[in-house]
Amino acid sequence: MTTALTTVPESLEPALSVRQVLTLDRVLAGEPEVVAGAGHLDRPVRWVHVAEAADVGVMLSGGEMVLTTGVLLAGDTEAQAEYIRSLHRAEAAAVVLGLGRAFPTPPEVMRRAAERCGLPMVVLHRPFPFAQLTEEVQARLLRRKFAAVSLSESVRTALTGLITAGAPLQRLLDEIAFHSACPVVVTNLAHRVLATAGERSAVDDVLRDWERIARQAGGTEGDGWVRADLGGRCGRGERWGRIVLCGYRGDTATGRLLADRAAEALVLHRMLAGADRSWEGQCARSLLADLVSGAVPARQLLPRARAAGLPVNRRTFVPLAVRGGDPAGLDRVLRLLGLSGLVAAPDDGDRDGDRAGATAVLLSLARDQDADALAARFATRLRTETGERGTVVAAAAGRTAWEDVPAGLREARHVADAVAGSPAGLDLPVVVRLRDVHLRGLVRLLRDDPHVQSFAERELYGLLRGGRGERGDRGDRRAEQDLLSVLRTYLATGRNKSRTAQLHHVSRPALYRRLEAIEARLGVDLDDFEQAASVHIALLAHDAQHEGSLPPPARTSAKHGPGQR
Repeated sequence: MTTALTTVPESLEPALSVRQVLTLDRVLAGEPEVVAGAGHLDRPVRWVHVAEAADVGVMLSGGEMVLTTGVLLAGDTEAQAEYIRSLHRAEAAAVVLGLGRAFPTPPEVMRRAAERCGLPMVVLHRPFPFAQLTEEVQARLLRRKFAAVSLSESVRTALTGLITAGAPLQRLLDEIAFHSACPVVVTNLAHRVLATAGERSAVDDVLRDWERIARQAGGTEGDGWVRADLGGRCGRGERWGRIVLCGYRGDTATGRLLADRAAEALVLHRMLAGADRSWEGQCARSLLADLVSGAVPARQLLPRARAAGLPVNRRTFVPLAVRGGDPAGLDRVLRLLGLSGLVAAPDDGDRDGDRAGATAVLLSLARDQDADALAARFATRLRTETGERGTVVAAAAGRTAWEDVPAGLREARHVADAVAGSPAGLDLPVVVRLRDVHLRGLVRLLRDDPHVQSFAERELYGLLRGGRGERGDRGDRRAEQDLLSVLRTYLATGRNKSRTAQLHHVSRPALYRRLEAIEARLGVDLDDFEQAASVHIALLAHDAQHEGSLPPPARTSAKHGPGQR
């Protein structure tokens, strides 16, 4: 990767266009008239050259605006035509002819030759010293070149500082969008959008028809679309992406300079991050987070989803939430099954206590596919690939309307959270749905209600005293936690004493003593269904309120009837 960020290559030196030169006050004072090549006035002017020699073309290197009075061409039509052809061969930007003694009117031979060559030809009806125009244009070109160098240094300093500080990708792109004053899009080689920056409405306008304009931007540049490849710089490595400045309003050379500086910074950022698919993950996480939060209407997020590679036309969307298995593994399973979807790991703020949040997955299926069967197939293959039997895959019902997807994502996450701390003895299906979480799901929804919190505290007070600031040594608190764990397993197994004793590795008499201690502390009879149900609800509410701080539940493997000995 190149690191010479302060040097502006000659090909990137900003230039004035022929059109811009013709708007200068000194040129306007000469009453300019474009007599040929009017469709080529946006050619860049690299330099201004005053020459009267008939063979001036051999002295040019391209991009010059040639100023002449044509004194050596008067009366020789063949020399006049050859003069224009030589300028065209030398790739001159334009020719400016001062009318006067040699040519009182625009010479028709030169005009026709210039029109055929597509060379802008301008005549000045009022003569003035060419030196003044040369001086002004050269001064402007030098100032623009200096401004380009200053901009390059400013961008380099800002981006390097952000990378050094460990800033995320989005912060770098925001800085690039600030300097370019236009939407910025990062894509992979398949034109799938990985990240964006810029004014939200402008970015949405770009993404609305992204596939078409991305392929256009992937070819020739024009209309402010400036791109730079990511990777493969200086012949090292392969290209893996592209950054595009969309609708850049400055001159093209400065836009290329900005894009190149941005590309160098992004390559360095990715190299230091060391995560091959991290940008794709950030893109999916940002999109799904916005869908779940409801801060942005779902309809406005549709262009982002389409640009991110998610099929959205006539599809069934299946929201999933997965606990267990890393996002890369989930994405790999999607590819193995040939399923279209987005995978978004929970961010740092999406956590309950010490427990990581669920990974969000949004499947996009054809309308004629069996959504339930494919979700089950995904969950089964995921367990096979990860080898983790404790993996929980929660799903909401398939949605055919994009506007219903946010509610589905929230429902799937709620189901995954509701069963996160449940013992395996609940015999959960391969894909857990809202109907499978029963009372546990309802209690979790109500866990922040003050009345529910008060109910849980009141019902379990006898086992929570050690954690409420009352006097008691560490041994008492451990004993209370042990009793809570026994109670949790006893109720989860349907009050099966044999199974509870087995899971806690204690004898039946020892379990009986603990159950008696629990009943004494709580003042209840656990053989009474209503009292046991009340304690069970309180314990579910307590556990939901303290997710992440509880010990792992005792694992069971089968259902057992209430009170089984």
